Amino acid sequence: MVAVTLMWSIAGVITRQLEHARSFEVTFWRSFFTMVSLLVILPFLQGREVFVKIRRGPLALWVSGVCWSVMFTAFMVALTLTSVANVLVTMSLGPFFTAILARVFIGHRIPGRTWVAILVAGAGIAYMYGTQLEAGGLAGTLVALCVPVAGAVNWTVTQRSHSQGQDVDLVPAVLVGAVISSIVTLPLAMPLRATMHDVGLLALLGLVQLAIPCCLAVACARVLKAPEIALLALLEVIFGIVLAWLGADEVPSQTVLVGGALVIGALVANELVGWKQRAA
Repeated sequence: MVAVTLMWSIAGVITRQLEHARSFEVTFWRSFFTMVSLLVILPFLQGREVFVKIRRGPLALWVSGVCWSVMFTAFMVALTLTSVANVLVTMSLGPFFTAILARVFIGHRIPGRTWVAILVAGAGIAYMYGTQLEAGGLAGTLVALCVPVAGAVNWTVTQRSHSQGQDVDLVPAVLVGAVISSIVTLPLAMPLRATMHDVGLLALLGLVQLAIPCCLAVACARVLKAPEIALLALLEVIFGIVLAWLGADEVPSQTVLVGGALVIGALVANELVGWKQRAA
């Protein structure tokens, strides 16, 4: 799982090395190469029946695929609009959005500790947003906000489906998401301006930053407990900010450090307390 978060975290620093590819073209190429990679990896891991599973999959699988496509698209577009640190800290709000949606649509009870963590994290994000609004750089962070929202919808849909006896395999859903993202963003990416250097880097992202770690993360989820995965996933924020700092000279602002510390601190405290309560 640590290796997974390290692979996830390379997107920011690699995006900063692109020469001409921008915005939707960046998203298109990464999604396209994710699709190509999974078309090779999935039959190897699950056999050709994986395509039958997709074709005959329940509605939840296709909804999950749409959610993945939103996450793929919003993440890369956000990276072209704002700093890596802003995007990663905003994405870390996923567990809180998930808790709220699960409460509304599945009836999961939200513990008091989680409400406190949501308020603290909300204060951190509000601080980040407030200073960005003054500087006129809010668009990128708002686009990044689509990632944890889509992720929360994805998790809630799959959990609801599971409770009704229909398990959704998330790895084929990632393939569906990559296909949808590629088709939707291709017209928006025209005319294509990426150099061979850019295409090579984006192919690396498609394979190493998405296809491989997504397959590994699903395997990890079968072994690790949910709090362990949630805590380890936060390493992506740390790795991503450090790599962008060292590899692209993108120094995180004081606003991001303060707001991010509130968000990450709230997440860690919430998961640790919950872990101890379940152990007791």
